[in-house]
Amino acid sequence: MAGAHLETQARLVVSGVGADGRSTIVSDADSTVRVATPGFTVCELWQTDSLPTPVLADSSLGTDPVIDPPAAGLVVRIASFPPDAEFDPQAYAESLEAFGHDDAHGGTEDTPDAAAGGAWHETDTVDVVTVISGEVYAVLEDSETLLKPGDTIVNRGVKHIWSNRTNEPCVIIATMMKGTR
Repeated sequence: MAGAHLETQARLVVSGVGADGRSTIVSDADSTVRVATPGFTVCELWQTDSLPTPVLADSSLGTDPVIDPPAAGLVVRIASFPPDAEFDPQAYAESLEAFGHDDAHGGTEDTPDAAAGGAWHETDTVDVVTVISGEVYAVLEDSETLLKPGDTIVNRGVKHIWSNRTNEPCVIIATMMKGTR
């Protein structure tokens, strides 16, 4: 169904210590920072500003999504990508703008898009990405690989495209850490 990726929502359950000193569930709710756009849907789950972090520290997520993690921390998110057949370059560009990060993404003149469903992009991050449902191709400049549920790719700041060549959304979880070049 067209637009099915827009329905993606993530439940976040957080443990902690209760007033009696025993472990407990301190919160259980849908993610509060969520962006649903034609190009992708992202649910922000957790952020820490530095590592190591106190084990009982709250998430440092604000109310707006951020694509880049803090300089010494990390961000964890769930994202859903529509099938390539639904890809619209203008809507994708607007989606990135709505997500607050249109500067590090987009096609380049020397590297044409190799897939119908995306625009080349790179970030100064190390991303550990695991497919939860559906499937997606990680397309690199000289190769590609199909990722299915349970598969993980560690993307180390290289140019890539996500290409969903099926008729169903692909849902991933990504843990992103700031990197340097």
